[in-house]
Amino acid sequence: MQLTILSGKGGTGKTTIAVGIAEIIKKSIKIDCDVDAANMYLYYKGKQIKKELFYSGKIAYINPDICIKCGECVKNCKFDAINDYIIDSLKCEGCSVCKFVCPVEAIQMFDNHIADVIEENTNNGNIIRADMEIGADGSGRLITKLRSKANNNAINIIDGSPGIGCPVISSITDTDICLVVTEPTLSGLSDLERLLELINDFKIKSLVCINKYDINFNMTEKIKNHCKENDIEIIGLIPYDDLVTKSINDLKPIVLYQTSQAGIEIKKIAEKIFNIYKEEYL
Repeated sequence: MQLTILSGKGGTGKTTIAVGIAEIIKKSIKIDCDVDAANMYLYYKGKQIKKELFYSGKIAYINPDICIKCGECVKNCKFDAINDYIIDSLKCEGCSVCKFVCPVEAIQMFDNHIADVIEENTNNGNIIRADMEIGADGSGRLITKLRSKANNNAINIIDGSPGIGCPVISSITDTDICLVVTEPTLSGLSDLERLLELINDFKIKSLVCINKYDINFNMTEKIKNHCKENDIEIIGLIPYDDLVTKSINDLKPIVLYQTSQAGIEIKKIAEKIFNIYKEEYL
């Protein structure tokens, strides 16, 4: 089974909930598809068992032994990526124009290394993540690579990218269930509506949990009504809990705090997902 946890924006508690669920569902495979801000692995003391280089697009290189400094590459580069006949890797878009205009063939194009795909073993199942190069952008292809590491014979907990863009589409492709984390705010409801529409287009089962539901009961009721009207199950209501901040600072899953009301509710959500859907997906 593949469970993808999503949110309309960053900061809604998506990773906190994903880590909490993964802690309860023992030996699950954890895949961090929030590649621009991967932090799931911080909660685990894992041992690296595999690393693969991931390339996307091309990047130019000027051979100083051949370059005659004619200026054609500088004149034709639309991204200001050439300074003193050295390529700025953060600006180069790999368009190859410089290579084509070079009269002495001093420029070559190489595969652009943007990330390492890392698999680590922990005491509670493997975790798969990407370690991005500085300045690199997360891509749907990278997320597809991460998700290809899923184990079809296990429960896979996928911490998806926020929003509704290409990384999110790659995060939910071929998943079984999407758990959408939202907050009781006007923007939270708007984000939820857009995200549920996207998930529905892919014909994927949606579940919703409302994080910090008790900070605005009026908006919580509006979210409940929207889900009811669209036949979407609200699987959990997570209360505001100061221990969540401590959990993040300590890098310790919130479900391990015995007095945490948020942790207790996340544990219930994990058990509901496992017990209700195990026969269908496991």
